[in-house]
Amino acid sequence: MPRPPALVFVTAHAEHALQAFDLQAIDYLTKPVRRDRLQQALAKAQRWQASQGGDGEAADHLVIQDRGRVERVPIGEVVYLKAELKYVTVRTRERSHIYDGSLSDLESRYPERFVRVHRNALVARPALRALERHHGGGAGAEGEGWEVALHGVDERLSVSRRQLAALRELVQQQLR
Repeated sequence: MPRPPALVFVTAHAEHALQAFDLQAIDYLTKPVRRDRLQQALAKAQRWQASQGGDGEAADHLVIQDRGRVERVPIGEVVYLKAELKYVTVRTRERSHIYDGSLSDLESRYPERFVRVHRNALVARPALRALERHHGGGAGAEGEGWEVALHGVDERLSVSRRQLAALRELVQQQLR
């Protein structure tokens, strides 16, 4: 039997909320519905679908909500994901998007697609171009360290010492 849909009830009758949650509702909104509250409910439904394995389409896209508009960004277009404050920057070749979610959730949902380069950054494996040593000031870091160069974008991302060995091996494998 196929997985049931994510249900979000929207009604003027708050007294039916308990029944809705007994029916496995993801959320329950009462009218009048505020835009930010609707966006929260939709994001919750998307997370639920992803945790259930999602459908092929949901698994291949991130849903970005920006200034009252919803945009689907194909996972295949994402070059890197970087955690900054409460949000994740989703960088494609064309532009950056702000995603309201967690980096660790994205890492667990797409382990074959992304590799961790730092505690605050994941990089698309096909986007890895080179692992380079930098000397002071590079990639916003002090002193010496390592950073990754990526296909399609000029930015370089710092590599943590913890991730260095695994990244070095991955880049060497890709060059073979």
